[in-house]
This record gives sequence, structure tokens and C-alpha cells, in this order.
Amino acid sequence: MKDFFDNATDESRWQAVETRDSRADGQFIFAVKTTGICCRPSCSARHPLRKNVLFFKTLAAAIDAGFRPCKRCQPDKLVPEQQRIDRITQACRLIESSSEPIVLARLAAQVAMSPFHFHRLFKQVTGLTPHAWQKALRAKRLREQLTQGDLVTRAIFDAGYQSGSNFYQQANEVLGMTAKQYRQGGERTVIQFVTGSCWLGEFLVARSERGICAILLGNDAQELGHELETLFPHSSLMTGDEQFAQSVAQVVSFLEHPCEHFSLPLDIQGTAFQQQVWQALRDIPAGQTASYSDIAQRIGKPQAVRAVAGACAANKLAVIIPCHRVVRNDGAISGYRWGVERKRQLLEIEAKLQEE
Repeated sequence: MKDFFDNATDESRWQAVETRDSRADGQFIFAVKTTGICCRPSCSARHPLRKNVLFFKTLAAAIDAGFRPCKRCQPDKLVPEQQRIDRITQACRLIESSSEPIVLARLAAQVAMSPFHFHRLFKQVTGLTPHAWQKALRAKRLREQLTQGDLVTRAIFDAGYQSGSNFYQQANEVLGMTAKQYRQGGERTVIQFVTGSCWLGEFLVARSERGICAILLGNDAQELGHELETLFPHSSLMTGDEQFAQSVAQVVSFLEHPCEHFSLPLDIQGTAFQQQVWQALRDIPAGQTASYSDIAQRIGKPQAVRAVAGACAANKLAVIIPCHRVVRNDGAISGYRWGVERKRQLLEIEAKLQEE
């Protein structure tokens, strides 16, 4: 939505005014020549005649043109949605500046909200619960410090874990390996993989001890193997055993019927931001799409459109994390790690399956 004014026509802006579309609030201001008042698109006042309406990119531009802010919708105040997002942003900054976990009640009190409404709004804005967000942040800090060569014990406490035993109980979940292995580049991590063919072309499915860690698509099995080596340069790669082949069959079934539920455990490794984006992608229903701007809005970072695109490009789990459901603001299909044509095919098959 951040490019609404630049990309939209006056007719689409008028449509937003007629429908009182709150998503357009903050994107432009409309002014009424006969009353001298300017409003948000969602203003609940009686609609003016179209011929009496002018559009401005900002409130300041409308005021400079001689219009005064509406007392009902108060365009000179923060958009209510932005106010809520700002509270969650404030909470995130509090979490980031704290050296230890912050309980829900304290976080909610810091931003003047009840724990119930804060928890619900936090998940709506970031895609994660406050607990999960703090957990992802600690994991990110730990990965960064271990990568820099910090001692394991120091890295664990600096990342915000309250004790060594507290961390070691969840080390596999956080890193997919022990902290020492991660510090040494994951040299002893074993990843099984299998290649094959499906309706999307060649595929490669890989699994670590935690779960499925990569689903890659392409035209050549050997190239997919090289890509896996690039993604996990310090891991020991080996051909999957018979038991793993059964899991691969479930993955292929999902690739062919992407509207089904996927129940196999996943090994999703990424930064806190990437995980927010990927969770938002998994919330897009099959057969529907969202723009990069939409995703940025949903995770509470409306200016991070390029970073959202980067997170989509970093996705290692094709179809399972449905980055193919993200399109440009104008609905055009572009920018898919495994090829635009595959993206088009996936969207077409999902639309067809939803109709059945």
C-alpha cells in the first residue's frame, strides 16, 4: 500500500473513498471543494459528489491548498492502525534492549495494553507470539555470536539464555545442532537428501535431524545437489535411506496437491525477520495471493518491502513456505527463486484445486 498514491488512478482512489477502505488511510488525503475540509479515505462522513473532490498525497499538501482537517476522521492524527503498530514496535525495542526475557504482563504494561489484547495484536503484527519472537531473537543473537567465534558459554548467556541447561535443552531446536558444532561451522551435521521428478520438474528434498530443511526445484538433479552443498557448506551430505524415501513421498504428494495439510516436521532456520516473513507467507490461504507490500504491512514493517522480497528469495522450502503466493502490487507474477513459469503453474493449480 505504500505506493498507492503513485501507482493508483483518481478513479481507484475514489473507489477507496466510496468503500471507506481503511487500508488506504495514510496513503492519500481527499478534500471537498464545497466544504473546505480534507479527510482520510475511510472517513465515515456522508460522501461528497465526485466532481467536488480533490486528492492530495499528504495532509500538508491539502492544508497548503487551503483545506482544514476533518474533525470526525482527524487526518492530522496518527492512523489508528499505525498507532497499534507503533505500540508493538515499542515492545519489540524493549525486548531487543533487554538482556533477559520479559514476561507478557510486563511487556503489555509497558505499552499500556491488557495482556490479552497485547498478545493478540503482537501476533497479528509480527506473525509470532511475544514468547516466540523473544525466542527467535535469542537464537539470532546466539548464531551471530557463535559465527563470530565467541566462546559457547559466553555466547549462550550474552544471547539472553538464563542458564546453560536452559539452552542445551533446546539446542537442537534453536540451531539444528549443538552450539559447539555451530561454532565450528556445523562440520558434523548430517543431512540426507533425495532427488527425483514431479510435475514441476526435478526436485531435491533434504532432511536434517530436526526435519525437512530444504525442498529445491530445478531442471537438473546435479545442479540441485550443488545448490544443496552451497546452502549447507559444512554439513555431511548423504543419500537418504529407505525410511527417508517414505517421507519424500509425502513431500511429492504435497507438491502435487499444495492445498493439503503438511504434517512432517520442518527444520526452518533463518533470522527473526525471515521467520516473521515466512510465517506470514504460510498464513496466505492456498489459491490466494498477497503483494510484498501486504506482507510488510502484516509483519508491522511497512517500509521493509525490499527486505520482504529478500526473505522470500532466501526461502529454502519451496511450496511448503509458499513464497509463490507473493506477487507484485499490480498482481503481476515475478521474482521466484525457482522460475516465474513454476510460480505461474503453482498458482494455477492451487486456483483449480480450490474450485473443485
